[in-house]
Amino acid sequence: MPSIRDYYSATQLRADRWSALREAAEGLARQSREGRQSQKLMATAEHLLEVLAPVERYWAFPGIHAFEHLRRLLQNGNTDDLSVTVRRIARALTSGAYRRRSIPLTSEEIDNEDYEDEASLAPEARALGRPYFEVLIVDDVSESQERFLRQNLLRMRRVEDPFIYEPVIVPSLEDALIGILFNYNVQAVVVRPGLSLKSRIELPILSQYLTRVSEEEEVDAIEPHEYGPEACRLIEKIRPELDAYLVTDRSAEDIAGLDLGRCRRVFYNQEDFQELHLNILRGVDRRYRSPFFTALKEYSKQPTGVFHAMPISRGKSISRSHWIQDMGAFYGSNIFLAETSATSGGLDSLLEPRGPIKEAQDMAARAFGAKHTFFATNGTSTCNKIVVQSVVRPGDIVLVDRDCHKSHHYGMVLAGASVAYMDSYPLHEHSMYGAVPLREIKHTLLRLKAAGKLDRVRMVLLTNCTFDGIVYNVRRVMEECLAIKKDLIFLWDEAWFGFARFDPTYRQRTAMGVANTLRETLRTKETVEAWEAQQKALEDADEEVWLDTRLVPPPDARVRAYATQSTHKTLTSLRQGSMIHVNDQDFKGEVEQAFHEAYMTHTSTSPNYQIIASLDVGRRQVELEGFEFVQKQIESAMSIRRAVSDNPLLNKYFRVLTAGDMIPEAFRESGVEAYYDPDHGWADTWNMWGQDEFVLDPTRVTLAVGGTGWDGDTFKTKILMDKYGIQINKTSRNTVLFMTNIGTTRSSVAYLIEVMVEIANDLDELLDDASKMERRSFENRVSALVEHVPPLPDFSRFHDAFRHGKDTPEGDIRTAFFLAYNEDNCDYIPTDDSLMQRLEAGEELVSSSFIIPYPPGFPILVPGQVISPEILSFMRALDVSEIHGYRADLGLRVFTKEALKSVKK
Repeated sequence: MPSIRDYYSATQLRADRWSALREAAEGLARQSREGRQSQKLMATAEHLLEVLAPVERYWAFPGIHAFEHLRRLLQNGNTDDLSVTVRRIARALTSGAYRRRSIPLTSEEIDNEDYEDEASLAPEARALGRPYFEVLIVDDVSESQERFLRQNLLRMRRVEDPFIYEPVIVPSLEDALIGILFNYNVQAVVVRPGLSLKSRIELPILSQYLTRVSEEEEVDAIEPHEYGPEACRLIEKIRPELDAYLVTDRSAEDIAGLDLGRCRRVFYNQEDFQELHLNILRGVDRRYRSPFFTALKEYSKQPTGVFHAMPISRGKSISRSHWIQDMGAFYGSNIFLAETSATSGGLDSLLEPRGPIKEAQDMAARAFGAKHTFFATNGTSTCNKIVVQSVVRPGDIVLVDRDCHKSHHYGMVLAGASVAYMDSYPLHEHSMYGAVPLREIKHTLLRLKAAGKLDRVRMVLLTNCTFDGIVYNVRRVMEECLAIKKDLIFLWDEAWFGFARFDPTYRQRTAMGVANTLRETLRTKETVEAWEAQQKALEDADEEVWLDTRLVPPPDARVRAYATQSTHKTLTSLRQGSMIHVNDQDFKGEVEQAFHEAYMTHTSTSPNYQIIASLDVGRRQVELEGFEFVQKQIESAMSIRRAVSDNPLLNKYFRVLTAGDMIPEAFRESGVEAYYDPDHGWADTWNMWGQDEFVLDPTRVTLAVGGTGWDGDTFKTKILMDKYGIQINKTSRNTVLFMTNIGTTRSSVAYLIEVMVEIANDLDELLDDASKMERRSFENRVSALVEHVPPLPDFSRFHDAFRHGKDTPEGDIRTAFFLAYNEDNCDYIPTDDSLMQRLEAGEELVSSSFIIPYPPGFPILVPGQVISPEILSFMRALDVSEIHGYRADLGLRVFTKEALKSVKK
């Protein structure tokens, strides 16, 4: 049995310990019936109950009283009843059946051992049940008082209630914090005046949750009269989606001026259980509502005559057809009943929302911490173009992550921006880039400032997190950039990071989370004093000092942050469902009109209502169970890490890349190299996420596969997909990327490990039977993939024809892009040795198009960029089948010398 240190989280420990207890109890029952006693099984069961005892205090099912019942059964030797009860608990926990109905746990209650597995129910059947949640009550009370609280609250439940809940009672503020980080069923917290401060739990895997708070909050310094209000504030800080209710005996005047977080209501020293019950239900319903999805369902029930576009509306063109009945059978009727181009009848217009779409967007803004949120039905590529076009004017300078998504590059063309590309740090051995170091961003800004161009700098555009999982220290980037230019706009491409809002560790590195934090901290007395002191210290400092200094933003800096998220990539949404989140203090006065014009430009007048409805429901899901699903997503990825790292067979051919592999030491101030190490177990990652310049998103597992002799693309297509049916997106020359998501199950993880073991075994057998020459061939392939990897090229520069001065790097990509529309301005040059000789001799050849090898998928050339020998070497070394913008039969498309001379600056 794995030890406690082998588990990444307490939820994994809980699930496995119940499974182990079931096996031990069933073994004891068999031994008893066969007349044999097993001291070993008895000791195992006692140990498991001892480990589970502190864990179960934070959960309503099976509940501490039922748990004590198990102890008595074991002590009394009633092994048959123990086996039956433990088996039912373990099955209910695994299937989630306890969320739908009461689970009988004693022999008197159990009349049928076979009951429906929650996971086996059809969605229609599950939808009929009332959603279940748990309420955490914080009060240090006796057992009889606890029984009084529980019974009085449960007496308020009614048949007509839309939800059903069970209470969990914990004694202290620290236990409340553990509870909301551990028990994902909790949707509301009731803080009562009798709570104490410290937890009496001594299980390290539980108490580690407190380190997340104690690093930033002086919990020990809280005075007794502050316990209740501080509990509410900390709950909001850690899990802002939860509802908190404060019961207090302090006066209204005392409470009114305190920071109570998002406390929904204060009850003044009264036992009004009915009012508390109704408020709890009302608070959960506030998040449960999905206005547009509900409106669409209601619309689909209306009898209507269709005399407008869309023959498929109401399914008429399908039901009357003799040839496409299979389409109706495959999709079902509801999707067609809800298909319409109408914006009335209870529906709304995406282009000018005033009804349920507007309400759904406002609820999404609340959920994601934005001031405004806008839905998009044609992907984040469009979202990126909307934001760029709305805030960037022709001639504005934009600092851009060079290996960002291609939609940003095209957005720069459309907006007419002067683009200053910044290079990410390279990972040559794996043919991928990391992220742009803060020093590089500051250096670019300071160069523009020295050249007198800072007033033209409009925006910084960065990808957070990158496809490979590199996450910026968003707060540090925004603070230090604002210290150089106080009204700078930030566009954070969070296409792969939409889930991050719903985990306390991740949230501190999201655009909206940081924007809200900066709004609170910029004007504090501490910030004012720190900025004034730093201004004096930097008065005559040169650039190197500025680069080496942790800059403090001015108190009057403007918080201007935008985030684009592919909801469909990381949360529940139909394909192309995306969101734009805005937290811009100048949005109303400066950007709003332009934003709506850009939104109108890029948004279809016939948006797909099913996508909009899925965005609405996806928001509902993450507000109510995003925390749970993200925790399980992280746990799945950590399980893959541990399984690969601990398996000697897998280590021969595979290796999970760690933070130490993907982030240079200079950017890891914490010194943490890996989430898991076979010799030391799991690392404490809270400090790393709090201070390092870059961190690695643990939900992405980059697997080095060069040791198999297959390149990443071959391993993805020929092995994983064709042979085993495993789908992945991203590869590099010698790696493949496995991304867990909120739909990843433990069974999926087990299958992946099983497949990897089978591949490793097959390679072992192949090499055992190989001849000397075959072995040498295999070793050569591995060496070519692992040791002889072409270095990644940096961005060279824009040609002088597209620059306004040579002292700063920005270039006019729009002019270059449209210059290439005239074929007479372009020529093709084969990528042979003669081209390399011309480049090495100093000839300037300029790309007229985007050149994007896939994989890795980033542009190595953009219109107007000078082709360097390093870029050509990289292209010639690539062995990929796709290079977008490149014609192998003709060569590189470049501008003619005459075309470059014709450019007017």
